[in-house]
Amino acid sequence: MKEIGPVRPVSLYLHFPFCVRKCRYCDFLSGPASEEERDNYIDLLCREIRLRSSEVPGQVDTVFLGGGTPSLMTAAQMRRLMECLSDAFAIFPGAEISMEVNPGTADGEKLRSFRESGINRISIGVQSFDDEELRLLGRIHTAGEAREIFRAARAAGFANINLDLMSALPGQKMDTWEHTLREAVSLGPEHLSAYSLIIEEGTPFARMQLPALPSEEEDREMYHFTRQFLAQNGYRRYEISNYAKEGYACRHNCGYWTGHDYLGLGLGASSFLNGERFKNPDAMDQYRESVLRGDIAGLQQEKELLSPEEQMEECMFLGLRMTDGICIEDYQSRFGEPVEKRFGEVIEKHLRQGLLCSGTVEAGGITQHRLALTEYGLDVANYVMADYIL
Repeated sequence: MKEIGPVRPVSLYLHFPFCVRKCRYCDFLSGPASEEERDNYIDLLCREIRLRSSEVPGQVDTVFLGGGTPSLMTAAQMRRLMECLSDAFAIFPGAEISMEVNPGTADGEKLRSFRESGINRISIGVQSFDDEELRLLGRIHTAGEAREIFRAARAAGFANINLDLMSALPGQKMDTWEHTLREAVSLGPEHLSAYSLIIEEGTPFARMQLPALPSEEEDREMYHFTRQFLAQNGYRRYEISNYAKEGYACRHNCGYWTGHDYLGLGLGASSFLNGERFKNPDAMDQYRESVLRGDIAGLQQEKELLSPEEQMEECMFLGLRMTDGICIEDYQSRFGEPVEKRFGEVIEKHLRQGLLCSGTVEAGGITQHRLALTEYGLDVANYVMADYIL
């Protein structure tokens, strides 16, 4: 196992770009593939892991396997991948290691093997507990199968489970969304993600004649009910679309919103290291050739070194996604200047408008001064965050 160095930790994202079939709303880099293609891809991914381990000289504190549908991997493929990761990177003993799982692609035995391989958190793509809505979305599972895989995951030893849910679906009414939330809460997951549908260009949904989407008022009603209902059931909203029981906020995703470095591995995966963004090729042939040649430069496309000003912007408009907001002391430590120097006018404007609030909290015996969006600010977050682009 690689030894831990004295530098700040990094997160890893591994992309598995295969699924049983493309959902009608999905614009992610994913699609169906044969078992042979999937196995060859795991070989490539392991080669890339070994090739790029030098980019992470310190420890890894979170790992996330996304897709696509990573739970299509066999138990043997997962063992091979996790052993390769462990050999190449210094993974912190308490690291959060998550993977996405879709109902219909894993049973109890496979989930136990994933747990034994080192996965300690799973995110189940449920989306809805209404079978008609699932059919419209193009999902391969039923509501009953979603309940079954959750129970199988519990039996396999998973004590940290997220359910992904989706609101504002075509034809959806408040009662069906409420039904989905109640079903989700009845299972007792540690974490819930609740996103509003966005119809992206190029997806089947963008070309289909769909039932009417909920109005803006209905969408807002679903959003507010979600917050209130989940709070009543012990789930704290810690980010605009994410809710967790105490101690179960997703550490990996929090890293994206707080400027944590991450290395993306696999087809089309994006990275952010030392203030620089880059991504792997989207085309499989190009990705394969770069990996087989050992061409790290070929795996660092679209490189962009963020200026200090751009990093300040991102710190503000990503950090404000978190309901705890931004720690003023952390900002000054990171950028060497007070937040008011660049953003004083806009902060004052948002405070006057009731979009932003300031306050102090005690953390580990240290007083922190924080800026956070109010409930009203969270409602119009896109408007607020745009003001922090210099």
